[in-house]
Amino acid sequence: MESTYRSVNGVGLHVVAAGDPDAPLVVLLHGYPDFWYGWRDQITSLVDAGFRVLVPDQRGYNLSDAPSGIDSYRISELVADVRALIHSEGRESAHVAGHDFGAFVAWNVALREPSTVDRLGILNVPHPTVYRDTLRSSPRQLVRSWYVWFYQLPKIPEWILGRNDAATMGSVLETSSNPGTFDEATINRYRAAWRHNGIGPMIDWYRGFRRSDRPPRDAVDQPTLICWGEDDIGLVPEMAEQSLDYCENGQLRTFPDASHWVHHERAEVTEALVRHLS
Repeated sequence: MESTYRSVNGVGLHVVAAGDPDAPLVVLLHGYPDFWYGWRDQITSLVDAGFRVLVPDQRGYNLSDAPSGIDSYRISELVADVRALIHSEGRESAHVAGHDFGAFVAWNVALREPSTVDRLGILNVPHPTVYRDTLRSSPRQLVRSWYVWFYQLPKIPEWILGRNDAATMGSVLETSSNPGTFDEATINRYRAAWRHNGIGPMIDWYRGFRRSDRPPRDAVDQPTLICWGEDDIGLVPEMAEQSLDYCENGQLRTFPDASHWVHHERAEVTEALVRHLS
């Protein structure tokens, strides 16, 4: 793996690259409060399967730039980053896979820039339309999404989450995953990543989401694989099945007893992703 920096869409992104530069391209997008390291188990498997892999620290995270202002984190900007990253490899399109908020970005790349995405991989995030409709119709999901509203408050989330060397953020990793998924050494790696730009830019992703316009279309044309850990504490599981209704060629793999961090907990997720992209 090679640590590189790319200037894309007006920001500098730290990007981990691996594999033959001429091989089919895969872009892996992390979510909150992750960074490129969250895909470490998938990088080697994809390279061994014959892919070129790019894993950016998305804007605001770890070693990448963190532009100021909430509007810098609108979905349209995050999508433009991915498109420009693909172009930085001299490609017009790539396979795109994402987890958590990275999966939300991946959905939006497929919907807003469909010619940019060959195949789509989604881990534990519903289609954007399904999420919006479920928030309006499901009190259970509304309660589970409490943190989205909390993050709209100015300064308070940063203060609470940043105290004591981001101890609360470390607790978020532990409470949202199965026991043993994140050991102490791994959480310390995450704390080191959070120190670079602080907590604020990561919270601005949620503020920017609230300011973002809807994608111009709902139908996903690309072959799509959705992998879903059924014990996700933040998302009701029925949204996974409903997301297939918006995919012209979609398949769903559910994983009982797996959490939101399904790709950390089940090796079958990596295997399914490799098969899907191949």
